[in-house]
Amino acid sequence: MGWCGRTAEPPPRVAEEMSVTRIASVAASATPPLSAASAASATSAVSAVALASLAPGAPPTLADVARLAGVSAATASRVLGGSAHVQPNTRVKVEQAIARLGYVRNRAPRAVRSQQAGSIALVVGEENVKVFADPFFARILLSFGRELAEVDLQLVLLTLHTPRDYRMVARYLRSGHVDGAFFVSMHLGPGFDLAGLGIPVVLCGRPLSGGDGVSYVDADNVEGAKKAVNYLLGSGRTSVATIAGPPDMAPGIDRLLGYRKAMTAAGIHDPGMIAYGDYTRRAGEHALRRLIDHRPRLDAVFVASDLMAVGALDALDRLGRRVPEDVAVLGFDDLPLSQYTKPRLSTVRQPVDAMAAQMVKEMLALVDDPGRGPTRMVLETELVLRDSA
Repeated sequence: MGWCGRTAEPPPRVAEEMSVTRIASVAASATPPLSAASAASATSAVSAVALASLAPGAPPTLADVARLAGVSAATASRVLGGSAHVQPNTRVKVEQAIARLGYVRNRAPRAVRSQQAGSIALVVGEENVKVFADPFFARILLSFGRELAEVDLQLVLLTLHTPRDYRMVARYLRSGHVDGAFFVSMHLGPGFDLAGLGIPVVLCGRPLSGGDGVSYVDADNVEGAKKAVNYLLGSGRTSVATIAGPPDMAPGIDRLLGYRKAMTAAGIHDPGMIAYGDYTRRAGEHALRRLIDHRPRLDAVFVASDLMAVGALDALDRLGRRVPEDVAVLGFDDLPLSQYTKPRLSTVRQPVDAMAAQMVKEMLALVDDPGRGPTRMVLETELVLRDSA
């Protein structure tokens, strides 16, 4: 996952109440000197087209610098932060763009808290045991850790499950120990006053409540579910059930909506074909058994997560139902484990790495310019067919 490190400690009372996992990067060796020829080559890369695209009268932003230099916003941020993880010619391109635009980084809001925080929080709305047992969270932690390591920032993992957790995490976030916070896997319940935290916030998934004016990056859960169900119907399945996710989470709501839209378009409406689970393997197994009890002739099931789909495969195996001959199974996420089930799991690929990259890009922009408006982005999903459907 990376190297471990620490930033400033929380107040003693917070430190006693909360455990924090930090995923950090370590700076490499010093950058070698740049030759005059390399500098000249880098200078020539500054684009007149990018200059022409700037809004007249508007102060240049980090995104403008990155676009002019022909690099990513993350790379431009690394140069500004003095990171050693930048090629010499790339560094000169960014420095030339900064000089050409007259860009000045706005650090005043960070200086009020702590200009040296150097950390971004990842707040996961689940209890610890689930975070460390569900491979989805391992994957998203790896993606965030990799992206933040590129800009020499630490990742601070915070989990919350009880009202007490919410109070402690809110207090920690307001205490100046992090420069921003990502929120993942949030449920309806005792929410945060996100604006009142005083730090940039980016959500993974659309907010169900309290997210007005907040940036988020989401997967197209509705369309992904529709594609999955339409495939099952188009392959000759006539009795397609679903194991939906929790109804207090946006992905659970949206994937169920996609299922319903596909079934309605096919002229099918049967509430008895819907069961619910909490994205765990055991929930998938129990939900499949409930569906079989009520609809013994079902011949396909769309499952709202790969982990629940594995549980459904377990149940079908114990019931003596062949997959996919008797019952087709199609999951959602495309976790690595989906390639190792028997049979291999067909699923909907959620672009986790791309989502993490976009969230980090948005976070860097917000830290650099806290007054900018929110960005909302929805990324496409992909149907991945293997052996189970």
